[in-house]
Amino acid sequence: MIRMRLIRQAVIYFLLALTAFLSIFPFLWMVIGATNTSVDIIKGKVFFGAALVDNYLKFIQTFDIGLLFWNTGKIAIVGTILTLLVSSMAGYGFEIFRSRFRERIYQGLLLTMMIPFAAMMIPLFILMATFDLVDSHMAVILPTVASVYLIFYFRQSSKAFPADLRDAARVDGLKEWKIFLFVYVPVMRSTYAAAFIIAFMTAWNSYLWPLIILQSNEQKTFTLALSSLGSAYAPDFGVIMLAAILATLPTLIVFFAMQKQFVQGMLGSVK
Repeated sequence: MIRMRLIRQAVIYFLLALTAFLSIFPFLWMVIGATNTSVDIIKGKVFFGAALVDNYLKFIQTFDIGLLFWNTGKIAIVGTILTLLVSSMAGYGFEIFRSRFRERIYQGLLLTMMIPFAAMMIPLFILMATFDLVDSHMAVILPTVASVYLIFYFRQSSKAFPADLRDAARVDGLKEWKIFLFVYVPVMRSTYAAAFIIAFMTAWNSYLWPLIILQSNEQKTFTLALSSLGSAYAPDFGVIMLAAILATLPTLIVFFAMQKQFVQGMLGSVK
């Protein structure tokens, strides 16, 4: 009996270790590739090389790394803040305020998640061209501000918001916007942390819409830089691997810095 339990535990730990290795290996391969030349990567070299500095110099000769971080960071941070503000207010409103058409409007919003982005690209581009926003970061940010998924997420999380706190705040004479800002937001901070990670990673890794709307090199983001490196006639895989690491670092930092709050927010905990 004890032997069978040990064998079962050994099998479980082996499968977990194998799954962890398979999950980590792509990133490990990317780190190793950043230190090797393109020829070594094509040959399948799995050891660290000495081409890291050369790859970095090639990358900064092609792109302004500071400008890439600035463009992508501006889009990600501004877009995330606006998305959290609009989506949380909408989720809060759908859950707290009642009306005849509330559920129909909410269901209509959810149905829009079924529309593929490819069907909206041309109308969006025409709209941005009408307001003279083509080749601007605001054109990238505005279509993402009202995230239906995050509205749904905030509404579901708002179900756990204590009604007693809201009622007590109303008795104290607080207006609804003050209740939202000074009571709801602090209590739902774990939900906001999880939503921040989701919105930030989505904005940082956005590719298709920036590819369409951003036309000058001065406005390009990291994903577009990676795309241009990969579409070259003779792509330098060492430089691509290094650029991929640089593009991944901000999202890793944000996730690990807010990992605990992310788990709490996804589990729906309220403090």
